[in-house]
Amino acid sequence: MEKTIVFPENFLWGTATSAYQVEGGIENCDWAKVYPAGLACDHYHLFEKDFDLMKSLNQNSCRFSLEWSRIEPRPGYFDEKEIAHYRQVLTALKSRGFKTIVTLFHFTLPLWLADIGGFASRRTVFYFSRFSEKVFREYQPLVDFWITINEPLIYAFAMFPLVNKKPALFTPLEVRSAVDGTADARGVSPLTGFTSLKVAINQLAGHKKVYKLFHRLDPKAKVGIAKNNSYFEPLNRDSFLDRLGTAVCRYVWNDWFMNRIKKHLDFIGLNYYFHQRIKFPYSLKNENRAVSDLGWEIYPEGIYQVLKKLKRYNLPVYITENGLADAGDRQRPDFIKSHLLWIFAALKEGVDIRGYFHWSLNDNFEWEKGFAPRFGLVEVDYKTLERKPRPSAYYYAEICKNNSL
Repeated sequence: MEKTIVFPENFLWGTATSAYQVEGGIENCDWAKVYPAGLACDHYHLFEKDFDLMKSLNQNSCRFSLEWSRIEPRPGYFDEKEIAHYRQVLTALKSRGFKTIVTLFHFTLPLWLADIGGFASRRTVFYFSRFSEKVFREYQPLVDFWITINEPLIYAFAMFPLVNKKPALFTPLEVRSAVDGTADARGVSPLTGFTSLKVAINQLAGHKKVYKLFHRLDPKAKVGIAKNNSYFEPLNRDSFLDRLGTAVCRYVWNDWFMNRIKKHLDFIGLNYYFHQRIKFPYSLKNENRAVSDLGWEIYPEGIYQVLKKLKRYNLPVYITENGLADAGDRQRPDFIKSHLLWIFAALKEGVDIRGYFHWSLNDNFEWEKGFAPRFGLVEVDYKTLERKPRPSAYYYAEICKNNSL
C-alpha cells in the first residue's frame, strides 16, 4: 500500500453514538426497566460541550439517534419539549458545519410499544412509520442522511431477547461473539421459538415503508440502514463442509436482509466488528491473536472483505460504526490505522466509500455489559462527567484534519 494515502474529497469523518447509551435520564423505554443507564454521560445536557469537542478534534460529521420514548412517550402524543430538544441538537451540529446522520431506531422502544410486543408485533410497522413521518416533517432540512434501523439482526437475535426475556429462534455466530458465547446469564434461552424471526421480518417491512414514505415526502431524501456484517471464512479452505457452512453463514447474516431491501436504499451503512472462521456446521475457530477488552477478535482485513461484497449493490457506503473496547487506549490508534488502510484498499478497488464513523465519541453505557467497556475516543469520568480525550482521539483528529493517513 502507499506510504501516504489520501481519501476522496468531501469524505466524512466522524463518530457515532446512540441516545440511550449517552444521553442519560431515559426512563420511559424498555431497556431502562431491565438495564438502567442512569445518567450515562449526560449528553442530553452536555451535547454542546461534546460537539465543541468533536469540532476541536477536526470531525466534520456526526451520527446519532433520536430517542423514540422521549418524543412519543404515549401512543400518538408527541412531546413538543423533546421535539424542540432534538431540533436544538441538530441546529447545534449544523452551526458547527457538521453533516448529520440520524438513526430512527437504535434498539430502544417506548414502554407502551414494548408492552404490545414491539417489533414482534406487526402493528409496530405502523407505529414506526407514524413516528418516522413526524420526525421527518420536523427535522428534514437539518438532516443529511436518515438511517431507519441500526443492526436489525443483532436487534432481532440478541437485543430483543435480552430485553424481553424471550427465546430466540437460534443464536447466530455474531451474536455468540457479542454476548461472549453464552445464552446470557440473565435468563435468555436461545433454544426455541420464532419471535426473533418475526422481529426481523417486521423490521424489513418497517424499513421499506419508511423509505417509501420519506421519498414521497422528499424525492431527494437519503435513506439507508446500518447493517452489521461479519467476515466469514472457512477454517479449512480445502473442506467442502467448512466452505458450505461459511456460505450459509454469509447468506443468513450478511445477505438475507440486505437482498430484501436493496431496492429501498440510497446508501449502505456498514457496522463492522466481527470476523468468524467457520468449522462445519456451526463452530468458531478464530486465532484471536489480538482481542479487545471484551475478548472480541481484532481483524482489520475483515472490513475490506465485507466492503468488497457490498460492491455488488452499487450504492455509496458509509462505515457507520467501527471501534473497540480499550480502556487503556493501547490498541485503538493501531486499530484505527489498520482498518482505514483496508478501507482505502477497498476504495481503490472500486467500492464507493464516502465516510467513516468511529464508535464511539465518548465512553458510554454498553447495553447489557453496563459501563465497564470503554469504547470512547474520549474518556468519561462517570462520577464527575469530566471528558478527557485519549491519545487516540488526537491521532484520529490528525487523520480527519488532513483527510489522509
